[in-house]
Amino acid sequence: MMQKVLTTAAMGLALATGMFALPSDASAGTRARSVSVQGAHGRGYVRQASVTRQPGYRAASRSVQANNGRGMTSSRNASWSGGSYAGGATHSTNNGTSFGRSTRITNNGDGSYSGSVVRTHADGSTSSWSRTVVSD
Repeated sequence: MMQKVLTTAAMGLALATGMFALPSDASAGTRARSVSVQGAHGRGYVRQASVTRQPGYRAASRSVQANNGRGMTSSRNASWSGGSYAGGATHSTNNGTSFGRSTRITNNGDGSYSGSVVRTHADGSTSSWSRTVVSD
């Protein structure tokens, strides 16, 4: 607890004195964070996260790993350019179970949009749908 208070105080001091500079373009670049919480009797976990932001692209990943061997990792991404969007997410547990989704949307240039979604379920099966919509 004391370490957390000191870390928070040090960050506040750095911000107040201007020692900590933020990038001029807050939407670009990669940011990462890691937190370790440890308790009595070997209990605890480590949580990590990172986010990447670039023009036309976003990605994020998270991981939580407990000292007892349980845990999960997730990643998400999205990109868009020239009237198209592609994005998805994947989630994996330490016991080997994975699930997620993938999405695509395209501007067809004739006033219509095509989209599709594919989902992967924890049991390994997949489901999907696709659709074309004409906008008025």
